[in-house]
Amino acid sequence: MELDAKIPSGPIDKKWEKHQFEMKLVNPANKRKHKVIVVGTGLAGGAAAATMGELGYDVHCFTFHDSPRRAHSIAAQGGINAAKNYQGDGDSIHRLFYDTVKGGDFRSREANVHRLAELSVNIIDQAVAQGVPFAREYGGLLANRSFGGAQVSRTFYARGQTGQQLLLGCYQALERQVAEGTVKMYNRHEMLDVIVVEGRARGIVTRHLVTGKIEAHMADAVVLGTGGYSNVFFLSTNAKGCNVTATWRATKRGAGFANPCFTQIHPTCIPQSGEYQSKLTLMSESLRNDGRIWVPKRPGDDRPAHQIPDSERDYYLERLYPSFGNLTPRDIASRRAKEMVDAGHGVGAMKNGVYLDFRDAIQRLGKEAVSERYGNLFQMYEKITGEDPYAVPMRIYPAPHYTMGGLWVDYDLMTTVPGLFAIGEANFSDHGANRLGASALMQGLADGYFIIPLTIGNYLAGAPRGGVDGEHPAARDAVREVKETQDRLLAVNGSRSVDSFHIELGRIMWDHCGMSRSESELKEALQKIPELRERFWKDVRVPGSGDDLNQSLEKAGRVADFLEFAEVMCWDALTRDESCGAHYREEHTTEEGEAKRDDENFSHGAIWEFKGVGEEPARHQEPLTFEHVPLSQRSYK
Repeated sequence: MELDAKIPSGPIDKKWEKHQFEMKLVNPANKRKHKVIVVGTGLAGGAAAATMGELGYDVHCFTFHDSPRRAHSIAAQGGINAAKNYQGDGDSIHRLFYDTVKGGDFRSREANVHRLAELSVNIIDQAVAQGVPFAREYGGLLANRSFGGAQVSRTFYARGQTGQQLLLGCYQALERQVAEGTVKMYNRHEMLDVIVVEGRARGIVTRHLVTGKIEAHMADAVVLGTGGYSNVFFLSTNAKGCNVTATWRATKRGAGFANPCFTQIHPTCIPQSGEYQSKLTLMSESLRNDGRIWVPKRPGDDRPAHQIPDSERDYYLERLYPSFGNLTPRDIASRRAKEMVDAGHGVGAMKNGVYLDFRDAIQRLGKEAVSERYGNLFQMYEKITGEDPYAVPMRIYPAPHYTMGGLWVDYDLMTTVPGLFAIGEANFSDHGANRLGASALMQGLADGYFIIPLTIGNYLAGAPRGGVDGEHPAARDAVREVKETQDRLLAVNGSRSVDSFHIELGRIMWDHCGMSRSESELKEALQKIPELRERFWKDVRVPGSGDDLNQSLEKAGRVADFLEFAEVMCWDALTRDESCGAHYREEHTTEEGEAKRDDENFSHGAIWEFKGVGEEPARHQEPLTFEHVPLSQRSYK
């Protein structure tokens, strides 16, 4: 597997500008002759489809939702980072770049991260022009707040609905292009394979989720904006439909999968309330601006929060990290919460949470001001828990959230399969081993609005155009293989539901490859996962047929992919014999309990090549160099 990142030469702050000039261009008349498939309509996919449509490409955009507006980006709450320095508090493009590389624990590619920081300032202008209703200061200027891993206020927000508002802006841009005829939308279509012709991605296979029709769609290039894979844990903050299928099936067609073990556990989620819960709910990290996190000092203390005086409370993040306090990065805040609960300081009926308390903020700012900042989040919390967070502290606990791993891409966001691109959370490029809060929306929109519309032209200018259709042998073979997999799932006719297998897989992954990992636990997982996968194919029950709406069949295909992909996650976690960011190997910790990196042996991206189901995948490396952010032990004290 060839791994050429194609990073431009020259000073880091000039690389993107230089690359834009040196890239091959497609003239406006020729853009109309190029067909591009975009899979996914979240912030990355929707922005890419809209922008490429605006440029004149013939764009065909696919989503398995009823509407592009249902994409999971709509669930993002707290904000989007940009180095505007509106607060005059010392922010800059270089500081955002520095914070992001450091926050990722020095496991990201410097050139990509710097480009992201540069483009962040353009994203805000684009969104404002689309009418996104960002919060504003009294004088009319856009407001900012702080997020974890930064000591400046650079996060733009629309109350707790930032993802929703940004997606609506993106959606209207997309629908404008649909009306113009430059983008054709395919709702309720799930991508189930990539079609590779003579070594290049030339199309996809989809199943219509209502009619069951399986068909090939051909193009000159394919762009995947299909999100992350946190639902491998079953319980996560992701929407129930989020899955690994698109990126995993691309991997089975030759695309390298990078750093799959880099999965983020978000510290600010509502704790699980029962055994049969199907998903977890995120409470925005923005709440950590004004909320204080604490636990009772005495293990097993059952008193209501208001009866525990300050002298008997442990504001542990403020105690351990005086410089950053409650705004430590997500991986650190999550691990410390787990330590507190494991040591017997957990709160709530199941003793599985810590407090996020707004008492002091309400006293300082007034209830009305707190409501103005976080009101919809407070309403959501009360609706789910039945507790009024204005009167009693919220209870929070870490949960699987974002995935930093994804398809390996070069500087142009192209995978190891020529013509196949991955954007947003579907790729691995910008966040290293831990994503800082409010950077997901930033990356998705940078990739979609400003990077892929340019870099795809660099590929298309020298790539074959047209000449293949659904009758090509590669297309017919891919369609046949998708149908065979579907028929195989329907034919098992076992005794267990799809969800029961997913729940069992999720427990294995959470227990053995979750917030902390160890060599023995990972080796145990690598024994359990193949056994579970074998039982799945012998005993899963998928009712109905493939000829119409069948959500059990949809889920079965996705869980089958998780059962293969989970093994690669564990191989990645086992072979990365260090701790870094959210990848916390219990054998590698500092004296203070922080992640202990091994830069000599693991300062690289790990890219996995599929070798067959049940076979150990091949591990490749992309060396990482740090010329502008010197390697150092992360400290937020």
